[in-house]
Amino acid sequence: MNDSTLLRTPLYDLHVEAGGKMVPFAGYEMPVQYPLGIMKEHLHTREKAGLFDVSHMGQAYIRSKDGSDPAAIIEHLMPSALAVLKPGKMRYTVLLNDRGGIEDDLMVTRTFEPEGTLYVVVNAACKDKDYDWLEEKLGDRITLEPLEDRALLALQGPKAEEVLSAMAANVADLNFMEATMVTLEGVVCWVSRSGYTGEDGYEISVPSDEAEAFARRLLAHDDVEWIGLGARDSLRLEAGLCLSGHDFNSEVSPVAANITFALGKKRKEAGDFVGADRILSELADGPDMIRVGILPSGRAPAREGTDIADSTGAIIGKITSGGFGPTFGGPVAMGFVPKDFADEGTKLHLMIRGKAHEAVVASTPFVPQRYKRKQP
Repeated sequence: MNDSTLLRTPLYDLHVEAGGKMVPFAGYEMPVQYPLGIMKEHLHTREKAGLFDVSHMGQAYIRSKDGSDPAAIIEHLMPSALAVLKPGKMRYTVLLNDRGGIEDDLMVTRTFEPEGTLYVVVNAACKDKDYDWLEEKLGDRITLEPLEDRALLALQGPKAEEVLSAMAANVADLNFMEATMVTLEGVVCWVSRSGYTGEDGYEISVPSDEAEAFARRLLAHDDVEWIGLGARDSLRLEAGLCLSGHDFNSEVSPVAANITFALGKKRKEAGDFVGADRILSELADGPDMIRVGILPSGRAPAREGTDIADSTGAIIGKITSGGFGPTFGGPVAMGFVPKDFADEGTKLHLMIRGKAHEAVVASTPFVPQRYKRKQP
């Protein structure tokens, strides 16, 4: 793909105006950083509120063709408990292939209206593939409607609630993984309390023709700064969150990816989803390889593709995500190791620039997640 075929989000001109360094990403021209720089953008999000353009993500409605619950239908391809979702509730899940591998991860939300509709958000690099897979497997039972006329913004950080609730007070009432339709200064938006940084915050689906003016209103707040892809990656890595196509792919199961929280209890008991035999077997016996958190010693970060070795020097796995954690204050990484090496505290060696560096298996997240959850 060359520059002439790259797509642009409705906020492209605003990024350029703000000094964003534009790079190819998932078929789009996207800002990797702004003049503030990746380190300061990262820290600003942790301390105040960062604004992310995630309009390249896929947004779509899913409905059933016969008027039945579409959640009960798509559960065939997703192992989470979706049919139990009430309006305004959302769930993280994965789209499975017949081998129990992960085609993509996504968010599924039951809308208030139109009745009998699900709102899904899928990863940018996978959206066409995801839509094709859903159509191939379930197209005779569901209707999938991509929302091409909507932008998507993420406002993340400890000041996000204060900023957004000044526009509409009721967004403060949302808890993590809840959503609602709300009018923000005259613009009707679908707002969820969710995100990809480990911080409290919101994702806001806004009509494309209103996106620039809406973003400008958010950026006018002293606590809000544009944040690019570079800081988005370091933020999600510190939070221990997977990146589709890197920390898992179509050959990796949810068990091997260590995201078994996406498997509903009753769904596991029923085993009524594609790839269930493999997934249930791995739940019982453990996968051959499993994703773990890894803390390298010293200051040298271990990037994606770095070999992981045991104490004898034998290569046993690879780093799938790695870099410097600005809030953590040192390098952090995730990768796949054999299950016998997966216990916290297990010593490893990382082959960085031809030299073995000591590392240790660690729990994730590397910095505390600060989602707003309902108090018991």
